[in-house]
Amino acid sequence: MPLDKKMIGCQTEEVKHWVDERWLMAYAASLTDLNPIYMDTTAGKIIAHPIFPVCLEWPAILNTRKLAAADTLTNEESGRGVHAAHDLHIFKPITAGEMLTTKATMIGIEAINPGGAYTMRLDTFDAQQQLVCSTYQLSIYRGVDVIDGRTGSEVESTVDRAPEPPAALPIVESHSSDIYVPGSLAHTYTECARIWNPIHTDRKVALAAGLPDIILHGTATLALAVTRIVNERLGGDPTRIKRIGGRFAAMVLMPSTIQLQLSFSGSNHLSFQVLNDQGETAISKGFICFN
Repeated sequence: MPLDKKMIGCQTEEVKHWVDERWLMAYAASLTDLNPIYMDTTAGKIIAHPIFPVCLEWPAILNTRKLAAADTLTNEESGRGVHAAHDLHIFKPITAGEMLTTKATMIGIEAINPGGAYTMRLDTFDAQQQLVCSTYQLSIYRGVDVIDGRTGSEVESTVDRAPEPPAALPIVESHSSDIYVPGSLAHTYTECARIWNPIHTDRKVALAAGLPDIILHGTATLALAVTRIVNERLGGDPTRIKRIGGRFAAMVLMPSTIQLQLSFSGSNHLSFQVLNDQGETAISKGFICFN
């Protein structure tokens, strides 16, 4: 069944999360990132890893399947959704002891060669209703058609669009480093991030989906890259990061070694890509904006 553009502009219900030290430390530990800013409870409030917002966004993403017009998709078609690109804007660091609220808004649907592409904006607010972060997430339903069931007034309505990424900087071959991915990472990341998708932990499900084995979450691959960049380029200070993005391409199997390749830093951003151990690009067009 087709994906209907009537979903554009629809919002999910809000999802609330109490973010405590245990969750923030567990997420960082799953990445073997022991930066004291994520782990040392004697130094003040624990701060979240920059990719931690994906944990808060996962339930809202699942809730998009309950939106009006989403029922045109079968469960099997919904299971074909693939996270294709990520663009996270951080307005203030997440700290332990906060009640945060996240909701998703569908902002774009279009037909592309593999199937139906859809873009959602995920907004997270603090208890004072101040915006903490926003993510523009592009996903693809492979083999699913797109229809437009909107009326004239709905078509004319203005909907937010994903902002353009910063200009790409040339990747420098000499600026590369290897990152080991243990065989257990998909399981520990799943539990610590609280992102449960069986293709990452259940081999039977992964094989039935046409995968060669369980695969690492794209956001885990991104988080590993961000950890290395924070430690090697930003002096270990994740609070400098204001925006992170990239496109997810080739899969990462486990155990394996991935390679992070970086550009020279610009005045306020750098570019990167991640290769899997077959030399395929797992993350392309990656960027980090910082102050």
